[in-house]
Amino acid sequence: MRPDRFDHDKETRQDLKYTFRIMEIPMIALKPLATFALMMSVLAASALAQVPATALANITEGQGTITSNSNPQWDGMSELVLIPGASMLGAAPSSMALYLGFTGGSEADIGNLVLYTTARGSTVITATKKLTLNKSADPSINLASTSVCPIQPVSSTNPCIIRLDTVAGKLSPLDDYYFGVYFTLDTNNEKIAGAGLSTAQGALTGWYLYGDQTRVGKDGALPSGNSGQAPFFLLYVANQ
Repeated sequence: MRPDRFDHDKETRQDLKYTFRIMEIPMIALKPLATFALMMSVLAASALAQVPATALANITEGQGTITSNSNPQWDGMSELVLIPGASMLGAAPSSMALYLGFTGGSEADIGNLVLYTTARGSTVITATKKLTLNKSADPSINLASTSVCPIQPVSSTNPCIIRLDTVAGKLSPLDDYYFGVYFTLDTNNEKIAGAGLSTAQGALTGWYLYGDQTRVGKDGALPSGNSGQAPFFLLYVANQ
């Protein structure tokens, strides 16, 4: 064999050996990278599994701040709140829940809860639906209980938000809706206060009247008096 050929083959084998050693380094480094990638994929799958099928979303624009201004004494009073069909955000969900806010009092005694439906811009009631809290249409809310209102005492800086039971059924943008709540005539309701009357009222407007205004039937006339101001108690209308 020629000496120059021998030297060339020797150099080639050395180069290949050196090349293989270099390639060993990335292969070793890829092991922890592969493990990390697998771990991240498992964590991502786990996180996605915990995301609820339906995310909480507003159906209409609720009140932006909590002020709790100028509350009347609520014993024997009703509040009615317009939820305009024209204010619906996006596609109508198959259910809804109303959220009430309290900033004062130790117990709220509710005599009745209702949702009226009218054609948009009309005052003639086309349908009524009973609303409930813990399946009761006349609940008493213990505002002094930490199991109901975790941060005590309830105030404008520590408002207590109460979600009514979810109601099945879609809201139509072709209709208007009116939430009604009646507070019974007792001393507990003399001291309660609503969290609303916000200057950033969103789409909701409300008014209050003396007596139980929550029992008007179908084809009846909606009680008048909408002042256009933000409601006291109804803060948000959401899909769940």
